[in-house]
Amino acid sequence: MLLLLIRHAQAAPQDPARYPDDSERPLVPKGRKAQRRVAKELRKRKLVPARVLSSPWKRAWQTARILVEETRLPKEARVPSPALAAPPDLGALAAEVGTAGPEEIVALVGHEPWMGELASLLLTGKRDGLAIEFAKSGVIGIETGGIGTGGGTLVFYLRP
Repeated sequence: MLLLLIRHAQAAPQDPARYPDDSERPLVPKGRKAQRRVAKELRKRKLVPARVLSSPWKRAWQTARILVEETRLPKEARVPSPALAAPPDLGALAAEVGTAGPEEIVALVGHEPWMGELASLLLTGKRDGLAIEFAKSGVIGIETGGIGTGGGTLVFYLRP
């Protein structure tokens, strides 16, 4: 399977007065625009996921919605993933992803530093085995036989 690890688009700055719950920070217009460009590029490259699992935090959920819209997936393709709103737990993530065929593309939308740690785990087997400057709206493509430590192959890194 090809996993598309996607960092959420640019969101409103942290502001405890305006967003006492950090999970409620929304995307800003610049972030929406960048994410639309990235999603269109994925469609152009025929890297359209069958499913989009997303952190339920507002900024990631909005990023996933843009991906679904621009790649012309049905709304049901976007599924909340509590495992993507926390440090990487490969067991929980594997349960949420479920069984995927070798040709299936699955997108995972989440947050830094957790998405970078997830990429490192999938590629090196260690959470800190690889330092990644994971840009907002960035996409890391990892070919893997399943959600597990190490054994994944980096296919591409797309920066907005």
